[in-house]
Amino acid sequence: MSSCAFSTSTLRETLPNHESVCKKTSEFKKNCISADVSHLKLTWRNSMTWKQTGSRLKCRALDVKNTDAFLKGRLFQLDDVIEAQQFDREILSAIFEVAREMETIEKKSRGNQILKGFLMATLFYEPSTRTRLSFESAMKRLGGEVLTTENAREFSSAAKGETLEDTIRTVEGYSDIIVMRHFESGAARRAAMTANIPVINAGDGPGQHPTQALLDVYTIEREIGKLDGIKVGLVGDLANGRTVRSLAYLLAKYNDVKIYFVSPEVVKMKDDIKDYLTSKGIKWEESADLMEVASKCDVVYQTRIQRERFGERADLYDEARGKYIVNRDVLSVMQKHAVVMHPLPRLDEITVEVDDDPRAAYFRQAKNGLFIRMALLKLLLLGW
Repeated sequence: MSSCAFSTSTLRETLPNHESVCKKTSEFKKNCISADVSHLKLTWRNSMTWKQTGSRLKCRALDVKNTDAFLKGRLFQLDDVIEAQQFDREILSAIFEVAREMETIEKKSRGNQILKGFLMATLFYEPSTRTRLSFESAMKRLGGEVLTTENAREFSSAAKGETLEDTIRTVEGYSDIIVMRHFESGAARRAAMTANIPVINAGDGPGQHPTQALLDVYTIEREIGKLDGIKVGLVGDLANGRTVRSLAYLLAKYNDVKIYFVSPEVVKMKDDIKDYLTSKGIKWEESADLMEVASKCDVVYQTRIQRERFGERADLYDEARGKYIVNRDVLSVMQKHAVVMHPLPRLDEITVEVDDDPRAAYFRQAKNGLFIRMALLKLLLLGW
């Protein structure tokens, strides 16, 4: 959730009005504040704000609109990165500017030490290559250190029955920031409400993957040159794909965007995303014709049919896989400026013959994840 400042002397009096304009009223009641000030999450950054102002606490309930906050030395507006809905256009643009600075650091200053003395804990309850390694690389390239668990589901105390909350309370005593991937949707929010240090959602089951969405939008801007007025085809497992869900939320921040959903019937995009896009005035359309959609789009965003999300329903997995494949035929109808993206890993949904085409952006996309994650670590730990 976003952060805002509140005077404790007027907290109880202001609470009803604050709640009425909050974009997440249900979450506000459950996760942010009650009439009892003790329920407020106080992080060390909030404590710093308290010391600096003498009478202000940070509440993570409202979107931030004040671009004056994007000044060097100011605290970052977010305490945690949990979901794509936290970001508005101004914050996105500011994060992307920091990411471009991180590109320069990565290329020219291998010994950067701005996060020297900070420790990042990575808790991954599901397999990961790019996300975990890019976060760890990001931290180390900025001078920080890493505590890591590659398979926390089997090789941590979770295997003994320890609750997520107890794990988080323990790990925060060893580190300054936690990056977590979990198999349950909503687990990242639970972790954030437990921890007194920043928590970054690195994917929570079929829920969201906000840092992937950030790097995806960053990549689109770098590749296409704009975000307003684009057409994006989301292809593959749209029901279980946390990456496409998060990306849809971020694309809704931009003007005159149109999204095409192309997927097998058993993994169609869920209604909550469609309803959200409609509420934001974003045009969307479902199609069964990948060739037609590819000919119209600036971005073809292909995803893997996720076998692990089908459980024992192997029949449904077999029904879904292999139906939509990006190959040379698809490339032949795409516009010259358009790109193919994929959150990776891929199986057979993009053929290797596509890799040599300059419109194949997925490995550049993966590299951009390093810059976005460097930016987020810097912002959450040091501010602007």
